Amino acid sequence: MPLMIVASWNVNSIQSRHQRAIEFLRRHSPDFLCLQELKCMDEKFPLEPFREMGYHASVFGQKTYNGVAILSKNEPIDVIKGFGDGVEDPMSRFIWCQFERFALASCYIPNGQSLDAPAYAYKLEWLKRLRTFVDSHADPSEPVILAGDFNVAPENRDVHDPAAWEGSILVSESERKALAHVVDFGFEDTFRKHHSEGGQYSWWDYRALGFQLNKGLRIDLILATQPLWEVCTATSIDRAERKGEKPSDHAPCLAEFDF
Repeated sequence: MPLMIVASWNVNSIQSRHQRAIEFLRRHSPDFLCLQELKCMDEKFPLEPFREMGYHASVFGQKTYNGVAILSKNEPIDVIKGFGDGVEDPMSRFIWCQFERFALASCYIPNGQSLDAPAYAYKLEWLKRLRTFVDSHADPSEPVILAGDFNVAPENRDVHDPAAWEGSILVSESERKALAHVVDFGFEDTFRKHHSEGGQYSWWDYRALGFQLNKGLRIDLILATQPLWEVCTATSIDRAERKGEKPSDHAPCLAEFDF
């Protein structure tokens, strides 16, 4: 079987960066591209350029903020937008696609703003809801991938200066525990299968030469259950997409599977 390539990218506005997304697809030709922070409604999503490239788009958009999508070479069998758990939540942050051989979700976890903000409590609750959704829709013995911007650096090796970030948003103990609870469903961090070293990041602040000085965090993840993790043959972060004119503050992550 040919390798299956899954990519994930917080594009920070698909309308502003759809041409960059097109060039990314041309360079890597992933089978699936999970997108986050679309910043547009479904009807404003630039479907046609991706359709011309052979991609189907499953979109859960939102005006101005948030929004997630999955581009795929094959049309999904089923699409779920949001958790459907009865909680009133206007944020478009989660889309789940069931394909013939596996399930794939694009996730945009809330930032949380600060440890004393209401948004932080929302973030922790959102991660709890994510675990509840996975419990009710998946089996750890089956092939499943959660990909996206998790807005949590799992470990200190995912942070350029752990001492400076200690007690801050994105690295706090409660956030890491909440993310670990999701992972404990039966997921593995595909990046860490192939890269044990620190210093590799997926997000850099636009300010203070964050990218140029590599002052970053690894907060974009591709999590896979055991059947896929075992056949994950390579992972990477495409730093080139953080360069050039008007880049997103995130770089795309990729994982290859002999699946």
